[in-house]
Amino acid sequence: MVPAAAPAAQRLLSAVEYARLADRGIPTELVRGRVVEMNVPTPRHGEICANITTLINPHVRGRGMGRVVSNDGGILTERAPDTVRGGDVAYYSYARVPQGPLPAGYLDVVPELVFEVRSPTDRWSRLITKAGEYLEAGVTVVCLLDQVSETLQVYRADELPRTLHAEDELDLPDILGELRISVRRFFE
Repeated sequence: MVPAAAPAAQRLLSAVEYARLADRGIPTELVRGRVVEMNVPTPRHGEICANITTLINPHVRGRGMGRVVSNDGGILTERAPDTVRGGDVAYYSYARVPQGPLPAGYLDVVPELVFEVRSPTDRWSRLITKAGEYLEAGVTVVCLLDQVSETLQVYRADELPRTLHAEDELDLPDILGELRISVRRFFE
């Protein structure tokens, strides 16, 4: 009997190759060189992301601080093999990404702030792993919003996470200056 051939190893993609892939109509991320399919978020997820953008964007743009990127804008978190995560909402200061049109492809820098919205079907372990990836890549703060409990968890490197409830305020003076937002407003 001839032994069965081992399956051919899938070639790992770089971030540049991933960016050039044709849209298959399915949301994906690149994780250590491999394309990983994801579920299409529900409208509630999109509404919370829109709230985040609406609450933060006027502040940072109005003060000439930077830009807000939404709709799973790719964030390069690892190299060789490459990982590109789709942050729900991200903030890049002009210190990291100068004013003007964004360049084509993925940026060589990570944002200061990333928001991820947990859908009811998302596993906490995967979101916490993703938050850790962002922090390891150099993101200063990651906020995980849970639409079920209407809470927001704030992650920073080398600190325990902080959980904020609807009656609490999110303030990140080192990133967003004097902006203070009631957590409740993200979920309205």
